[in-house]
Amino acid sequence: MSTLGRTGESFEARARARTAGMDWTLLGLTLAVSFFGIYMVRAATESDVSGDPGFFFTRQLAYTLVGLVCMFFILRLDLEWLSRYVWTIYAILVASVGAVLVLGASARGSTRWIDLGPVRVQPSELGKVVIAFVIAVVVMERLKSMDPARLTLMVLALALLPAIIVFLQPDLGTSLVYAAIALAILWVAGQPITHFAAIGAVLLVGVALVLYLLPAVGLNVLQPYQVDRLTSFVDSGSDRSQAGYQLEQSKVAIGSGGALGKGPSGATQTINDFLPEHHTDFIFAVVAEMFGFMGGGLLIAAYFILIWRAIVIMRLAATELERLVAAGITAMLAFEVFVNIGMNVGIMPITGIPLPFMSYGGSHTLTNLVAVGVLLRIGMRGRAAQAGAV
Repeated sequence: MSTLGRTGESFEARARARTAGMDWTLLGLTLAVSFFGIYMVRAATESDVSGDPGFFFTRQLAYTLVGLVCMFFILRLDLEWLSRYVWTIYAILVASVGAVLVLGASARGSTRWIDLGPVRVQPSELGKVVIAFVIAVVVMERLKSMDPARLTLMVLALALLPAIIVFLQPDLGTSLVYAAIALAILWVAGQPITHFAAIGAVLLVGVALVLYLLPAVGLNVLQPYQVDRLTSFVDSGSDRSQAGYQLEQSKVAIGSGGALGKGPSGATQTINDFLPEHHTDFIFAVVAEMFGFMGGGLLIAAYFILIWRAIVIMRLAATELERLVAAGITAMLAFEVFVNIGMNVGIMPITGIPLPFMSYGGSHTLTNLVAVGVLLRIGMRGRAAQAGAV
């Protein structure tokens, strides 16, 4: 055999070894939804910046390509090795989200970003994967040695510290994602169901205090626009707030799309800027207006399969740590998809949670692609373990 032939065969063998156990369905759906999202950002924003129809498109394309590079680097990540530095990683997370309050750049009443030259970084977005890893390590190390109630309280404290800082930016949506990640990991770890009942009861009391009881005595925890966002879905028709307007316009856009949609050129709600935040929080409404029930349904089906593959990977995980990390990431993606689409159609409060792989945003896009990279890595190791590989 020629040297060229041996080299080609060796390269092919190395490529097969590096991709052995790859969940091609998860990877393919991630790529498909991501590039569809890039197309939708372009279609929704061509008239948003005068003289530069590709302003948002080129940036979202760049964010996605950088995210894909990071995703494939993550395929070589060793979570067991990384767990040695869990407290250092947690300290960096808390410090970075805290630094936003002091050094961050403000936009539309929120301070969520840190300017790093030509780009803005949102630490709270990147922190979603970090908090899933930190909590998974803590639960894995203490599950058998610590009293279940103490462990639950410890996990909630670890999640709530950065979540409260993020809430103060203010960013209610991301802080809720942190909580969802923590609860999912506790559930998969087998914590008693009574803990979740108690957490639910405390949550209901907290909502009542924040939205009704405390404001009645003059103590306002939330800003007026945050209250509008959380309550507008109950009766948006009589709500004249910005949140109520957004929701009504989203419903109009979705309804006007009909079965097959009006196409990019006929999407009047989007093109004429009647639908606010059409490239971020309400991009699902844009999909429904342009491609109708069929397009929106296919996108939901893609998310359903993507989350199903994440659950399969969680069940295949080779170690308890990887299983818990996969549970946190799966919960993050599922929660964001459910809440975002729910607020677009009017069954969930408007919390500012973007739609994974679709909404415009650098940190958000990078976080989701890194999260998928972690899932793919866990799946590859799990299948290798099942096959008896080292």
